[in-house]
Amino acid sequence: MNEPLSIKIFLTKGSSSGLRTAEISNWSGKAIACSRKELDELGKREESSRPGVYFLIGNDIETGEASAYVGEAEEVAKRLKQHLSKEFWNQVVAFVSKDENLTKAHIKYLEGKLIEIGIRAAKGVIQNNQGSGARLPESDQAEMDIFLDRILKLLPVMGTTLFSMPEVSKQMVDNRLICTIKGLTAYGNRTDNGFIVYKDSEAVLEHRNSAVRSRVRREQLIEKGILVQQGEHLVFSRDYEFTSPSLAAGAIRGGASNGLTSWKTKSGKKLKEIEADV
Repeated sequence: MNEPLSIKIFLTKGSSSGLRTAEISNWSGKAIACSRKELDELGKREESSRPGVYFLIGNDIETGEASAYVGEAEEVAKRLKQHLSKEFWNQVVAFVSKDENLTKAHIKYLEGKLIEIGIRAAKGVIQNNQGSGARLPESDQAEMDIFLDRILKLLPVMGTTLFSMPEVSKQMVDNRLICTIKGLTAYGNRTDNGFIVYKDSEAVLEHRNSAVRSRVRREQLIEKGILVQQGEHLVFSRDYEFTSPSLAAGAIRGGASNGLTSWKTKSGKKLKEIEADV
């Protein structure tokens, strides 16, 4: 179960998409975010000259997919200006320490972990495939893992869910829903951000002839190694979160599907009936 958190967000210009800061109670870190056009304004803030990790958020130029670049710098604002040659991004989120205790090794460790998480979540294109990372003493690593957890808590609040991993409880697994087609079975459940399909769930090998958008999405999942061929069908190599039950069902069935009727309990109760009872 997640612990309650108090988050303080300050909109410096009164705009939710403009320059803003965020803090969590009893945490030494601080988040700063702004649009690309406000980069100069961010650079004027004292905290932007500190060491930290940052995220360039936008859409991949070639595919249009949601995309992010993860970086680290001993002076965040100075490093961000060097990224103006990258066209894809339009928002930036940076994390620094209020007590100035983040070292170069700390931010390299955080960068490496965040890139790993972004690639594993596979919700979009992570522009850098790997970070330099850093080995830390056990006590420092424990401290940075707490810092990392706070970053992951704040990122969706600051504008991106690309690094959000669904939390799967035993109760969710015990009450998982089923989607079937042609003797194949997939398992999944609602999450806070959409719908998760569990590892080892099965999917049809061939796309429907009428499939257009779902075909592209399935091919992306295959390319990323999330859907892998096993005999005459595909299987999910790991848990994967879709933004809706219909997108999840479409990936399994090879074409557009209504997730509210495709996902059912063992007794045959449809997802739309479950949600109507809530």
